[in-house]
Amino acid sequence: MSQSSVMPGFRPTIGFTLIYLGLVVLIPLSTLVFKSFALTWDDYVHIITNKRVLSSFRVSFGSALMAASIASVFGFITAWVLVRYSFFGKNIFHALIDLPFALPTAVAGIVLATIFQPSGLLGKLLLDTFGIQVAFKPLGIVVALIFISIPFVVRTVEPVLLEFEASMEEAGASLGATRLQVFTKIIFPNIFPALLTGFALAFARGVGEYGSVIFIAGNIPYLSEIVPLLIVTKLEQFDIEGATAIALTMLVISFLLLLLINLLQYWVRKRSGQL
Repeated sequence: MSQSSVMPGFRPTIGFTLIYLGLVVLIPLSTLVFKSFALTWDDYVHIITNKRVLSSFRVSFGSALMAASIASVFGFITAWVLVRYSFFGKNIFHALIDLPFALPTAVAGIVLATIFQPSGLLGKLLLDTFGIQVAFKPLGIVVALIFISIPFVVRTVEPVLLEFEASMEEAGASLGATRLQVFTKIIFPNIFPALLTGFALAFARGVGEYGSVIFIAGNIPYLSEIVPLLIVTKLEQFDIEGATAIALTMLVISFLLLLLINLLQYWVRKRSGQL
């Protein structure tokens, strides 16, 4: 006699989940894979090894990696301040953190490009003072990706900090540990898996970002051209095969990188005893 599930409604919910994954995720991705079968291996390699394509991959993944790393540091600091301290206007800061979620990415791109262009408020200051040009350079892409990815880190780390037991810190302090030792030996190991998850989300968002980047990047081939823009350019030129090959390569690389991050996260959780 089969034992019923503890949670009611398991079959309808799992059925809905499979239908959703099939319609929204699997069917579109499989269509991309099947479309690539029209290309021969030599044609595929010729498209992917083009210097402009390789340069766009380097810009997209390099910028996303740098932005996710920076967002992880400052996102953790922001989450720490919001959880550990009380101050006037805290609710306003919470709303500002979520602003990139609600703000259209094109609007964010226009605002950032206006501020950081060489004649803009911050752009002119940085250029005249330090000789650093942000807009229309790869640095502008990193700035835009940091802006849209920090909320992922903050909202991933914040719940873990809220649930963290202060008694663990007090026990370490009572045993003679310094504040730095309490942080490095007790706090950080417990929040690192969540921080790694936030990094993965920020990286994934950065790789596929389009709207907030194209205005500040300048879209200069071999310098500040990202992969999503190159795919759109190929489609506008009716180069379906080229767009398909580039999109498929981006999909595979992104999947492998996220798989590696998830495996690392699983290893960290298992080593720390959270699994």
